[in-house]
Order: sequence, then C-alpha cells, then structure tokens
Amino acid sequence: MPIGTLNEGSLHRALKATYAANGGAEEVPINGFVADAVREGVVYEVQTGSFSGLARKMRSLADELPVVLIHPIAANTTIIKQPTEGDKASKRLSPKHGRPVHIVSELIYIPTLLNHPNFSVEVVLIEEQEVREFDPKKRRGRGGWRVRERTLLNIVEGVRLREMSDLFEFLKTELAEPFTTQTLAEALGEPRAIAQKMAYCLKHAGITEVCGKIGNALQYRSC
Repeated sequence: MPIGTLNEGSLHRALKATYAANGGAEEVPINGFVADAVREGVVYEVQTGSFSGLARKMRSLADELPVVLIHPIAANTTIIKQPTEGDKASKRLSPKHGRPVHIVSELIYIPTLLNHPNFSVEVVLIEEQEVREFDPKKRRGRGGWRVRERTLLNIVEGVRLREMSDLFEFLKTELAEPFTTQTLAEALGEPRAIAQKMAYCLKHAGITEVCGKIGNALQYRSC
C-alpha cells in the first residue's frame, strides 16, 4: 500500500484521483513530506477535515512548488444510518447545506498562508453520502452516532482563493466601512459566527485592521 493511503477515506481518495487525473502522480515525496497529487508542476493536497496542524506542511510544500489545498464542503448530504438492534437502516437528506464561504471555519487555522505567493485554497462544493454507525461509547455530538464513511456523489463547483481578500467575493450586498461583524454577517447573508471567523482571517492576513468600537463591537477597515 502506498505511503499515506492507509487511513484514507473514500471521499479523500476520490478527490485525490480527480486532481491527479490527466497525467498527474499520487503520493509524491517533497521536502520531507508526501503530497497527495502533483500535476503539471502543481501540488494538490486534499484535506477533508480540519486545517489545524497543516501550516508547517503547506508552507514547506509551497516553498518548493505552487500548492492548492483542496477542501470539500457539502452542499447536500445524504445520511445513511446503519441498522441497530431493533431498528432498521434509515436514509434521509441532511437539513444542513454548506456554502463556499464556510471555508472561513478552517482558514482561521492558517490565516497568513494565503499571503504566500505559491499557496491557494480551492473550496470544492460537493454532494456526498455519509454512512453513520451507532457507537454506544459515543453519546455526545450525534447522540451515539459516528461517521464511518463519506462518499463523493457529485462535484457541484470549485472556488479558488488565491489571497485572503478573495473572501470579499462572497458578499451578497455592499459592505460599507468601517464595518462590524454584525454588518459583515448581514452583507454575507450568514450567521454572525461565520462573519466573526471571516473578520479574524482578514485581520490576521493584514487585509483589514481594527479602527474603533461601537459599544463592545470592534470596527474594521481596509489596511
């Protein structure tokens, strides 16, 4: 079995194969790390989970070659719960629908990496199937259910972020400056929690700065 593939899930494998297609190579050693795929001199690294702990590897790879960090966000998820004792298997569509702007929940772990000229992030909006199995030891979160497998059903679109200021492309209405996380949330059409993470990313990437307060709310403006 190739290096790095032992703990790969179906979703990761499918995305890696997609970006390695048409002449690319998988599991390529670079600078002491193993890149998921390299095609035409570009590294494609798939991360289906958290970006926490990725900064060192991404920066090291980007010092050698252009790097695109691939992250899937589910626009639609079909949830299949495996049968338990006394209950049949069930299948339903999740009420949660991800959007590309939700990438800010992961960018908070690497807020300065998009300043690297060789680094970009591609948000892949997908439709997926999620198989869950009951684990009596896991009572928190999903009430004892844990995700056993995620499977790619369809790629809806890909959105490439080459610098942190590209996040402003997610605005649905004009954002006047100075702005707060509340006015940012309104311009995005998203909960304030998403706006707070976006504001954090923009500030730490040097795109915006704190310029005042209204009550307890910080005000931001472009640098």
